[in-house]
Amino acid sequence: MEIRKAGPADTALINSLAAMVWEPTYREILTKAQLDYMFEMMYSHASLQEQLQHKGHQFLLAREGSSFYGFVSYELNCKPGTTKIHKLYVLPESQGRGVGALLLKAIEREAGAAGDTVLTLNVNRFNKAYNFYTKAGFTKTGEEDIHIGNGYLMEDFIMEKQLHTL
Repeated sequence: MEIRKAGPADTALINSLAAMVWEPTYREILTKAQLDYMFEMMYSHASLQEQLQHKGHQFLLAREGSSFYGFVSYELNCKPGTTKIHKLYVLPESQGRGVGALLLKAIEREAGAAGDTVLTLNVNRFNKAYNFYTKAGFTKTGEEDIHIGNGYLMEDFIMEKQLHTL
């Protein structure tokens, strides 16, 4: 399995991967209308370009041969000493194969190289990925409700992981 950086030319691929994971991940948590609204807000070509070129988000893709299995986006030094993971998604049929763990390890290396000692992320309070993050060493440090427009709310746990420095 290879982890590689993504760039602006990869937005169609990221959009395609997101389309395969988005609905299965959230269909039992969110309404169809909110799913559609959030997908457009976060994964449209224009939104992905904005994230990559103007918001400081970096994307990594997990690939084996010509097949892609997942992606992650993160922001180094979002505040002093901290890298924020914005998105981490693995195709449903590939979950449990270690793809998510490989993506996390790649972020840990990037964060450490940037001098960051903490990883932080938000995860929906009802998302099964909460257990994945707990097993990966993250702890819940808080909760927040984020108004995202159109009357919708993201109801998240805030999680953090301390990185070991040498």
